[in-house]
Amino acid sequence: MRKIVFPILLGVIGCAILLGLGNWQLQRLAWKTEILTAIDARITAKPTAVPLTSDPDADQYLPVELTGTLTGAPIFILVTPKGLGPGYRYIQAFETEAGRRVMLDLGWVSLDWPAKPEQAQDHLNIIGNLHWPDEKDSWTPEPDPKGIWFARHVPDMAAHLRTEPILVVARDYTHMNADNRPQTPLFQPLPLDSRAIKNDHLNYAITWFSLAFVWLVMTAYWIVRIRQRDR
Repeated sequence: MRKIVFPILLGVIGCAILLGLGNWQLQRLAWKTEILTAIDARITAKPTAVPLTSDPDADQYLPVELTGTLTGAPIFILVTPKGLGPGYRYIQAFETEAGRRVMLDLGWVSLDWPAKPEQAQDHLNIIGNLHWPDEKDSWTPEPDPKGIWFARHVPDMAAHLRTEPILVVARDYTHMNADNRPQTPLFQPLPLDSRAIKNDHLNYAITWFSLAFVWLVMTAYWIVRIRQRDR
């Protein structure tokens, strides 16, 4: 009996720790789900005007509405959205009716878009969300000579486009021509939602609970082997 006391203690303590970690991940899952629900609710709330002074933390995902005109050369960010395939995020300086210059992410365009003639600088009414993505890291290449970028980084893009460091990601827009008539949308919007935010806590919980089961089975096998040797 004494020989199996240590395996039993080790098994109980190990299983308790692993089950505790799994339960902690379930608590984290509930916490993260609440946050994502709140983010989705904010994204789709009634839009307001772009604040005169924007804070990347307080105003992240803030729904806004603005009207104005695209101006200058665009930035093309190489992306492969699910369901659309390879293409570019089309980002361009946007001059509002109030005279402000912000950046506008109009969404996805096909890979052959840069070879097309520049679009007419028609009037746009935009509904979107403020966003401060930082997709750049030490491995991100510099933009190539053709103007193709590989990540969104608000300070770099704002300096290049000579705008305020504010990015509006379009959720919906109306494209008006010189006769004030709506035109066929030229872009496929890639609106913000919470799906881009990782929430792997359920997978982590399953992993910890699976390890607890394996630990229990190994402990039981160890005890059986000890008793077999004693016989």
